[in-house]
Amino acid sequence: MSDNELISRMETLEIRLMHQEATIEELTQALLQQEQLIRSQGTAIEHIETLMQSLSATHSAPPGDEPPPPHY
Repeated sequence: MSDNELISRMETLEIRLMHQEATIEELTQALLQQEQLIRSQGTAIEHIETLMQSLSATHSAPPGDEPPPPHY
């Protein structure tokens, strides 16, 4: 193999490596954004669960304890 062929192959490998590194960086950024979104959604779900539990606790009186509707 001549020196020119080796240089050409090395340049090709370096270009491929640069593209792979750029792709890895893009994937890392996408993963970080997804992780942030998942954490945000988890916090929102916990807030909604707390809200639902508090609403459930205030409206859980037995039916016999409720006053009759006005038409009775």
